[in-house]
Amino acid sequence: MEKVSVADVEPGGMGAADRRGLTDALDASGLAINHYRVDPGEGLSGGLHTHMDQEEIFYVIEGEVTFTVGYDGDESVVLEAEEAIRFAPGEYQTSENTGDGEAAVIALGAPRESGDVRLPQPCPEGDSDNMQMQFGDDGMVLVCPECGTELDA
Repeated sequence: MEKVSVADVEPGGMGAADRRGLTDALDASGLAINHYRVDPGEGLSGGLHTHMDQEEIFYVIEGEVTFTVGYDGDESVVLEAEEAIRFAPGEYQTSENTGDGEAAVIALGAPRESGDVRLPQPCPEGDSDNMQMQFGDDGMVLVCPECGTELDA
């Protein structure tokens, strides 16, 4: 058994959200878990994306979060406190706190590690309709999963 206080976990991650990764603190091996506090107008992620190898569940503890979904980001779903949403591997999504106050959200991802994150951007040289995010020593690049073409992010 592992127990942790969210307040004792250091914030980290990308973007303006206060993201606290609970995975390591809870010694979870098959599940990623994050706690977010997000100001109005801010999102949980850096933009529209999908995990090809991970399903995600978001539970809104307090506030209001609008999820923009689909490859074209042409659909939205509003979640209020005590509501949850699941995204299967390959479903595009992003989110924004569209409420008047701070939102608190728990995000769960399984399996724990996700190494295949895609953006809805067609490859300029291939047949793929998305590009894979890859991180290296020089930062992030976008790589076509079909032909290997690389673009600076």
